[in-house]
Amino acid sequence: MIKHATLEKNSILLTVLILVVVAIGGIVELAPLFYLESTIEEVEGVRPYTPLELAGRDIYVREGCYNCHSQMVRPLRDEAERYGHYSLAAESMYDHPFQWGSKRTGPDLARVGGRYSDDWHVAHMIDPRAVVPESVMPGYPFLADTPLDYANIADHLRVNGLLGVPYSQAMIDNAANDLKAQLDPDADGAEALVGRYPKALVRDFDGNPDLISELDALVAYMQMLGTLVDFGAYKAEGPNLR
Repeated sequence: MIKHATLEKNSILLTVLILVVVAIGGIVELAPLFYLESTIEEVEGVRPYTPLELAGRDIYVREGCYNCHSQMVRPLRDEAERYGHYSLAAESMYDHPFQWGSKRTGPDLARVGGRYSDDWHVAHMIDPRAVVPESVMPGYPFLADTPLDYANIADHLRVNGLLGVPYSQAMIDNAANDLKAQLDPDADGAEALVGRYPKALVRDFDGNPDLISELDALVAYMQMLGTLVDFGAYKAEGPNLR
């Protein structure tokens, strides 16, 4: 067995052994990728975003919400007690790009869906301090008055399909109609929408049925975050969760 003193005095031998160890570690890390179809375990309930949710996510990214809010609950006791079950990789498998983040000026939003009413979200986006007095978040009142541009929503789904999101041809063909149907429970296509996108919330999100606004899309996106997976089927386990 080589003694440490020998390695410390022989730089060439030390370099060779370092390369050997790094090579072995690299093979162990990379070899499984050549025969595994996916490194992400499939989780029941995870689905692609509806056209309205996808449009809302684009607005979320456009306005830089990820700069202050992460979407990844870490597997630590304090995280789980505050936000809920730790994030699963499958929850972000259709995100391009993902919104994990590392900075939290505001709370993590991975489990924000259903925690607040639509009215709360609308008031919060228009004037954050109206509902959270200590908030430093800027207001986004213009979203409520800005018509949502969804003329190219079918192409948006098509491109996501090229990236691996399983949008079917029926989803792409009905993208614009599905977007409008999600805002109207009485629409003829509402039932078909839910058939294509299980657990899709169907209602007017911003409180103004006369306008399909960017705020409609943003609230729809936020209200679905963390709601697709039945976490009752997953036991939070690990060194800090029991």
